[in-house]
Amino acid sequence: MEVESEKEEEKPKTGGAFSSALSSLNVLRPGEIPDAAFIHAARKKRQMARELGDFTPIDNEPGKGRLVREDENDASDDEDDDEKRRIVFSVKEKSQRQKIAEEIGIEGSDDEALVTGEQDEELSRWEQEQIRKGINIPQVQASQPTEVNNLYYQNSYQTMPYGSSYGIPYTYAAYGSSETKSQKTDNTVPFKTPSNEMTPVTIDLVKKQLKDRLDSMQELHKANQQQHEKHQQNQEDSTKAIERLEGSSGGIGEQYKFLQEMRGYVQDLLECFSEKVPLINELESAIHQLYKQRASRLVQRRQDDIKDESSEFSSHSSKALMAPNLDSFGRDRALYQEHVKRRTAEREARRTRRRQAREQTGKMADHFEGLSSDDEETSTDITNFNMERDRILKESSKVFEDVLESFYSIDCIKSQFEAWRSKYFSSYKDAYIGLCLPKLFNPLIRLQLLTWTPLEGKCQDFESMLWFESLLFYGCEEQEQEKDDADISLLPTIVERVVLPKLTVLAESIWDPFSTTQTSRMVAITQKLVNGYPSVVNAENKNTQTLLKALLLRMRRTLDDDVFMPLYPRNILENKNSGPYLFFQRQFWSSVKLLGNFLQWYGILSNKTLQELSIDGLLNRYILMAFQNSEYGEDSIKKAQSVIACFPKQWFANLKGDKTISQLENFCRYLIHLADTIYRNSIGCSDVEKRNAREHIKQIVKLLASIRALDHAVAVANDHNVKELKVLIEGK
Repeated sequence: MEVESEKEEEKPKTGGAFSSALSSLNVLRPGEIPDAAFIHAARKKRQMARELGDFTPIDNEPGKGRLVREDENDASDDEDDDEKRRIVFSVKEKSQRQKIAEEIGIEGSDDEALVTGEQDEELSRWEQEQIRKGINIPQVQASQPTEVNNLYYQNSYQTMPYGSSYGIPYTYAAYGSSETKSQKTDNTVPFKTPSNEMTPVTIDLVKKQLKDRLDSMQELHKANQQQHEKHQQNQEDSTKAIERLEGSSGGIGEQYKFLQEMRGYVQDLLECFSEKVPLINELESAIHQLYKQRASRLVQRRQDDIKDESSEFSSHSSKALMAPNLDSFGRDRALYQEHVKRRTAEREARRTRRRQAREQTGKMADHFEGLSSDDEETSTDITNFNMERDRILKESSKVFEDVLESFYSIDCIKSQFEAWRSKYFSSYKDAYIGLCLPKLFNPLIRLQLLTWTPLEGKCQDFESMLWFESLLFYGCEEQEQEKDDADISLLPTIVERVVLPKLTVLAESIWDPFSTTQTSRMVAITQKLVNGYPSVVNAENKNTQTLLKALLLRMRRTLDDDVFMPLYPRNILENKNSGPYLFFQRQFWSSVKLLGNFLQWYGILSNKTLQELSIDGLLNRYILMAFQNSEYGEDSIKKAQSVIACFPKQWFANLKGDKTISQLENFCRYLIHLADTIYRNSIGCSDVEKRNAREHIKQIVKLLASIRALDHAVAVANDHNVKELKVLIEGK
C-alpha cells in the first residue's frame, strides 16, 4: 500500500507533461526522433510495467513499429533546436534493437520488419542517387517503380543495398520538422525527387547519345590513327637516319683519324721549319753577299781605271804642284803610282786578251773600244769565289740531314696535301691550304735557288728545276675545278713571292748596267715573268713594284757614279793614236752602250721613266757633250747613227705632226749644226769632197726623219738643196 501511495504521489508531480508524453507514445511515427519527454515517459512506462509485472504492448499499427533507442548521450540532446532539417543516422545492431524492444515490452512483428526493410531500401536508393550525381551518370526519373529503379541500379552499378551484407538496420528522419510524415507500408515506396528535375530517358535519347558517343569515338579514333601514322613515319625516318649515320660513321671516323694525323704532321713540319728557316736565311744572305762582293769589286776596278786614265791625261792642279809628294786627290804619290802601275798593267793585259779574242772570232771590224764589258777576273779571285761558293753549298746540303725526307722533300709534302685535297676537299678548302702552300714551300724553294743567278750564262732556267716540275700540276685533277680555287695559282704565287724577291736582290747588288750581257739576261728573265705570269704584271703587286724600284735605283746610281766623259781640246783629239783620244773614244762608246742597255727596258719600264734616264740623264748630259768635242764629219755621223739605233721605234710610230719627242730637240739641233758644218767645210774643196759632203747631209736628213723630226729634216733639205727628201723620209 505504501508503494501505491508513492506512485499516487508521483502522478501529481509529473502532471500533465508526463501524461501527454505517455499519450504520444502511440503517435510516434517511424523515422521520427523522440524528444527528451518522450524518452522519459517511455522509461517510466517500462519501469511501471516491471514493477507491476504487466506487459503493455505498444500499438502495432503499420508504420509505428520503430523503437526509440535508449541513449542518454544522443547527439540530438547536444544540438541546438534552431538547426533545421539535419539528417541524423543512427545505426545499432539488430540484437540491441530487439533488446530495447524487449525492455520497453514491445515485441517485433512482421509489420516492423517490413517498415525497416522499406526504410533500408529507401536509404540505399538515396545513397545511390547521390553517388550517381557525383559521377555525372544520367539520372532515372523518380516516378519509376521501385522494381525498375532497383533493376537499373543493379545493372548499372552491380551493388547491393547499403548495410544488407552486414544485416544492420538504420533509420533516418528530418530533424526539426513540424509534423510527421506517414510512410507507406507496401514495397512500392516512392523515390524522393531531387530539386533539379531530370530529362526523361527515351529510346531516341539513348540512340542519340549512343550515336554522339560513337561519332566522338570515331573522331578520336581517326585522330589517334593519324597520330599513329605520324609516329610510324617518324620511326621510319629515325631508323633511316640511324642507318645512314651508322653507315657514314666509318667515313667520319676515318676522316677524323686522317685530319688528326695531318694536324700532327703539320705541327711537326712547322716546328721543323721554325728551326731550319733561320739557317736557310743565313745561307741565302751569305751567297748574296758573296756575289755582291764580286760585283762590287768589278765596279770598283772599273771606276779606278777611269780615275787612273783621267788623272794620267789631265793637267795637274796647283795643289799638286805645291805638294809634289801628293797627287790631286791628296794621296801619297809614290804609293799611289805603284798601285796605278799595277792596275794599268792588269787593265792593258785584259784589253789585249779581249782584242785577241775578237780577232780570232772575226768581230774586230765592228767593234769600238769601250763597248766591251771589263768583267774579267783573276785566277785568285775566281778560286776564292768558288771555294766560298762550294762551302755555302756544302752547308746547304746539311740543313736537313737530321730530318726525315717527308719533312723537307717537296714531293713528299705535296703528296700529303694532295691526299687531303682528293679525300676531303671541303675541309681542305675550309683550312685555306691553297693560300698556305706558297709560304710553306717558300724556304725549300729558296734553298734550291740558293746559287741561281740568271745574270750568268750557265744559269739553269727556274722552270726546268725540280721544284717547278713537281708543283706544275698540283691541284689539276680531271674533275672540274672551281674558279676561286687557290691551288690554280700556286706556281704564279710562288714565282711572285720567291723569284721576284731573288731578282730584286740581284738588281740591287749584283747587276751591272754597263754589262750588255747581264742587262740582256736581266731583261729576258723579267720579260718572261711579265708575259708568263699575269700576277706579276698586276700594278698592285708589291713584289713587282719593289723589283722595278730596285732596277731604277741601280740605273740612277750607275748614271751618277760610273759615267764619265772627259773634255779635251780639239788639237789633242786630232792625234787618233794618243792616249787622250783613245780614252775619250772609249768613254763615249761606253756611254752609248749604257744608253742601249737602258733602252732595253722598253716595255717593262714606262716611257716617261726611260726617256728621263736615257735622253735627259745620259744623252743630253754626257753624249751630246762628247759630240760637240768631236770632229764634224763622217765619224760624228756614225756615232749619231749608233745613238739613234738605240731608240725604240715605237716611240716615233705613234707621234702626230712633224715634231719629234721634246727631249730630242737638243740632239736635232746638233744634227742640223753638223749638216751646216759639213756643208761649210766642203766649200772650196774638190768635187769628190763636195759629193761626200752632200751624201753626209742626206744621211743627216734621213736621221732626222727616222726620229720623226720632219720639220728639221725639211729645213735641212731646203737649206742644202736636197731633192730626194721624199725618198729619204719614206726610206727611214
